[in-house]
Amino acid sequence: MKKAILVLTAVLLVCHISFGQSEDFTVYNDLSYLSKESVSNDSLQRLNLVLPSNKENYPLLIWIGGGAWSYGDRNQEMDLAKRFAAQGIAVASIGHRLSPATWRDSTLDKGIQHPRHIEDVAASVKWLHDNADTYGYDKGAFFIGGYSSGAHLSALISLDNTYLNQVGLSIEIFKGVIPISGTYDIVDYHNVFLNGGRPELAKLHVEAVFGSTDKDFKNASPVTYLKNLSIPMLLISDNTLYNYSKLFEEKIRETEFRDMQVLYSYDLSHGELWKNISLSEKSIYRAVIVNFIKTLFGNG
Repeated sequence: MKKAILVLTAVLLVCHISFGQSEDFTVYNDLSYLSKESVSNDSLQRLNLVLPSNKENYPLLIWIGGGAWSYGDRNQEMDLAKRFAAQGIAVASIGHRLSPATWRDSTLDKGIQHPRHIEDVAASVKWLHDNADTYGYDKGAFFIGGYSSGAHLSALISLDNTYLNQVGLSIEIFKGVIPISGTYDIVDYHNVFLNGGRPELAKLHVEAVFGSTDKDFKNASPVTYLKNLSIPMLLISDNTLYNYSKLFEEKIRETEFRDMQVLYSYDLSHGELWKNISLSEKSIYRAVIVNFIKTLFGNG
């Protein structure tokens, strides 16, 4: 299905979405998504699962929190997860192995590089698929999204079949993808730091995560795989990451894919948008995400 790209802005958006706001949900923390012999960092390679109570066959949002691929914490995403569960959407908050981040903290000097993060995400998707009947969510209604570095990972796994193929799945497992405030062209991302006010971050941050060559950057970039666009997308960005999201949108516009909605928050910074979606009692951005999921779930 191909639709015209719909650009939504906060000033034009009027939300009257009401799905029932039950506070009842069940939380399962620290579920390992790998076999014991496959685990290399047991504290990170786990997920938290939040399920709506008194419902069956609800959609599942697989959520990857932010943290520059280097200091993400699935537990920080639990407020967000519970708010979606209260709307009848199960959420799996995914943990993954992390890269070094000496630019932020000199003690964060050990870690992994791409593609280890996304291999963990693929393993978690496989576990969630295999355990759908146990926990009651609909394995035919998987959505994936994330914030910041999690946005990059959610976009990449929905476009590059490599990682899901390795675990016996494909990108067709997803009904929708929701990248929020990420970067999607790592060549561009590296150049921004290299030519900006803190060029040392090109090496200490970007190269520490992805490697040091243009080939490494291209392999890790969602824009490299736009020929595979097939999953409905809701692209959201704050005003800090606007340029990265706008570049992604423009490259998608150059393709024939049109099943995408775009929402820019011109008044909220990177941290402010995350707080709005995760913590605000009423969030138009969270409401748009809920509507995106519920609409596609209802059309399943």
